[in-house]
This record gives sequence, C-alpha cells and structure tokens, in this order.
Amino acid sequence: MSTNAPVNSPTKAESTFGQRFRNFLIAIVAISLGVSLFVGLRAETTSVSLVKLNQTSTPLEVAVSNGKPSLVEFYADWCTVCQKMAPDMAQLETQYADKLNFVMLNVDNSKWLPEMLKYRVDGIPHFVYLRKNGETIAEAIGDQPRTIMASNLEALVTGSTLPYAKANGQVSKFSAPLAPTTNQDDPRSHGNQVVN
Repeated sequence: MSTNAPVNSPTKAESTFGQRFRNFLIAIVAISLGVSLFVGLRAETTSVSLVKLNQTSTPLEVAVSNGKPSLVEFYADWCTVCQKMAPDMAQLETQYADKLNFVMLNVDNSKWLPEMLKYRVDGIPHFVYLRKNGETIAEAIGDQPRTIMASNLEALVTGSTLPYAKANGQVSKFSAPLAPTTNQDDPRSHGNQVVN
C-alpha cells in the first residue's frame, strides 16, 4: 500500500495550536522585555533624587558666610523639570563640591518665603548664582543643559562673567504664597466703619 501523503504532516488543528502557542510565547517575551526596560529605566532615573540632593546641600546660612561662591536652587519634589535635572545636578555637585556651595531650597517650605519673594521665584527650578560675599550675580530659570550649568559654575568659581547669565528653559509653574495680611481699616476711613 502506497500513500502519497507525508507521514508526519501536521493536521490543521495541530498547525493552529502551534501557531497560537508561538504567538503566546512571543507575547510573553515582549511583555517581559517591556517590564524589564521600564524597571531598568525607572531605577536609573530615581538613583539620584531631589531628597538626596537636599540632604547633601549646604544650608543657606552657611553658604552666605563661608567665603565660597554658591548656586542656590529653588525646587519642589513634585517638579518634573527638577527631577529631570537631578542626575546632572548631582554630577555637577560632585565635580565642584570643594569649590562652591550647592544650596537647595524647597518652595513648599514656607520658611523660604522671604527668599522666594526676594528672587521673584515664579517658576522652578530657579537658580541663583551668588559671589563669595553672597551678592547675586545672575539667575537662570527652568531646564538647563548640564554643559551650560557647568560653564556658569566654572565662571562662578574663577570669578569670571557668567557666559549664560540669563538662561531660561522649561519650568514647572509655581506661585509663591502672598505674605500674610492683617485686617486693618482703610487709612482714609479714620476708624469709621460704614454699615449698609
């Protein structure tokens, strides 16, 4: 007896099952790679946090009195631009730590309200460059490339003119709370109240 059909040819049901199984394996591998990539990128971007930068920063009162120039950064933990810049700021802090002060002031802390008003902070990150004596020489607002920050810091350390003294980039909007007001009579009322 002779048949012309191949001995090991898969049936239509076996072929469909094999194709589904292969597609299922491809989907599992793709999901695994996606999760791995997400976790890997997440671990990389959170390795330097604003909290860590704040913990290693120089207190403002020390920075204005220790004879070194300073970079003051107004930031907030929720600020996406601040978070994006954190790894670059950490590298710059490591590079210039012995030459200048890095000061972090959280705009969500009302303790810094006088400084926020003084420097007119309305977007963050807001950077203020201070000379050795605490005098403000420049400000920059928003996302700053590391190369621009490094050029400014190098000039700050050497006492040169900052090459990017008025740099502006993407910011996270912020409005400093108004100073508390007191309920005082209008000086023109002479203490008389008008009753309707």
